[in-house]
Amino acid sequence: MNSLLKSLRIIGFLEGISYILLLGIAVPIKYLFHDPQYVKLLGMPHGILFVGYVVLAILVGIELKWSLKTIALVLLASLVPFGTFIADSKYFKPAS
Repeated sequence: MNSLLKSLRIIGFLEGISYILLLGIAVPIKYLFHDPQYVKLLGMPHGILFVGYVVLAILVGIELKWSLKTIALVLLASLVPFGTFIADSKYFKPAS
């Protein structure tokens, strides 16, 4: 398996988990209990994983000669909860 693709799958998984934790746990705690510590704790790692996902998705898309539409859908997946898991099953896993 291509090492960039393998890295993208790992980063995509971690980014998806961090996004779900951020939106599903940290943000509700922040607004319901006025406790922003979890958003601060999860925000930076999620941001780093997000940027890594975007960069790797573009590099893998170029390397595998994906269409612009496919690259756009893979990038859009990072903005939707559970989107990176769908992108993994639809685009990354078949390419490996």
